[in-house]
Amino acid sequence: MEIAMTTLFPWRQGMFPGPLCILAHPTVFISASCVVFVFLFDGYDRIPPEEEKFLQKRDGSKTPQFTDFEGKTSVGMSIFNLSNAIMGSGILGLSYAMSNTGIVLFLILLTCIAGLSCYSVHLLLRSAGVVGIRAYEQLGLRAFGQPGKIIAAVMITLHNIGGMSSYLFIVKSELPLVIQAFLGQTSNSGDWFMNGNYLIIIVTVSVILPLALMKHLGYLGYTSGFSLACMVFFLSAVIYKKFNIACPLEVFGNFSVSAVSEDSCTTKYFTINQETAYTIPILAFAFVCHPEVLPIYTELSNPTRRRMQGVGSASILGMFVMYSFTATFGYLTFYENTEAELLLNYSKVDPLDSLILCVRVAVLVAVTLTVPVVLYPIRRALQQLLFPEKAFHWLRHIAIAVCLLFVVNLLVILVPNIRDIFGISGATTAPSLIFILPGLFYIRIIPTDLEPMTSRPKIQAACFTALGFIFMTMSSTFIVLDWISGEKRNIGGH
Repeated sequence: MEIAMTTLFPWRQGMFPGPLCILAHPTVFISASCVVFVFLFDGYDRIPPEEEKFLQKRDGSKTPQFTDFEGKTSVGMSIFNLSNAIMGSGILGLSYAMSNTGIVLFLILLTCIAGLSCYSVHLLLRSAGVVGIRAYEQLGLRAFGQPGKIIAAVMITLHNIGGMSSYLFIVKSELPLVIQAFLGQTSNSGDWFMNGNYLIIIVTVSVILPLALMKHLGYLGYTSGFSLACMVFFLSAVIYKKFNIACPLEVFGNFSVSAVSEDSCTTKYFTINQETAYTIPILAFAFVCHPEVLPIYTELSNPTRRRMQGVGSASILGMFVMYSFTATFGYLTFYENTEAELLLNYSKVDPLDSLILCVRVAVLVAVTLTVPVVLYPIRRALQQLLFPEKAFHWLRHIAIAVCLLFVVNLLVILVPNIRDIFGISGATTAPSLIFILPGLFYIRIIPTDLEPMTSRPKIQAACFTALGFIFMTMSSTFIVLDWISGEKRNIGGH
């Protein structure tokens, strides 16, 4: 167990001292979950991680990881990048998910999904270490040939386009409100600078596109760190408001709430209702970061599997802490009146609140800076799919970024409500990228002479894959039933 602990949490050995050590104390159970999943399902006794260099020559000599560049990104910057890839707009809907499960059931589900994500990252790193491949879709090619490469690239593209669209939808809906508040107006004046469609184009051209043109993902570590700081500020505001908003709510202006029930301000620990079925898809979608794992691994300085596993575990742990605290304090503020987007609750209490205005700005900055990080693996997938033998070229690099941003902006502008698209995407791409494909890659890529099909790691990888198929089937079924029934439900996004 000591081997697994030092593998998962390298800062225990002085590699990454910092705040995450403190965060691990109130959330020791998630640390234990990651340890259990990786230790039980790992073959650490077969290949010592400290001896397994990514793309190392067979004679053991150290060489640059790839011919185009040598990884120079620090562990801290890599954690910022991967954490930023995990964190998404779904953090605004976690309190709503908790209101439909109860505190204890929600934390159990969150812990399980986080632990499974740790294990999934381990499967990807182990597979990549065996064959020396740096791209998710290239693992698909190695495991299943061209069909596997196409499936992986399509899943990455669909999932990340959905994520980018959700971020820009937040910009489209929230930025006009911020401008309106700064101008001291109580309603939209109809001016062009209040039009969300124009605003997302301006933000895309002036902020997102320049960052998306960076050659290497490691350069975005600074913006990722700033983005995470914005979300920490959001979390701080949620905790602060918990002690400044009374329940039952005293709404402001024309807002109204439904009749107050006796238990409207009662904490629920276990709750099952019609919305509970959507909680697992929301949580799974909130932890998808797997397409970014290998590119970040590539650019990590001294890239060993041990160091990258530590980056993955630290990032998942950090996001687990943020998710659990945001969901808990948001839920304990509004209880059964929690909205699918948490900021809407605060607007109903006081739309002129200066702190919430600052939080809106912070969230806008966070999601805007996250878009380039999410775009990176899409571009990499398209390059691997369309130009597998081509060397890096700036014109192609820029053209793919411009085309992707054009498509996402067009989608956000023309489609007024893509809730159903996000729903079916989250029910298919999320389980594919977290559960199904990593498990299948591991089974196919790890040599049978090293791990026979009847070995414990292979059997557990197969069970992990089967769990993904079950999750996909159940989620898709609930969404189809929701379409058939015609009921309008709010579903959180990544």
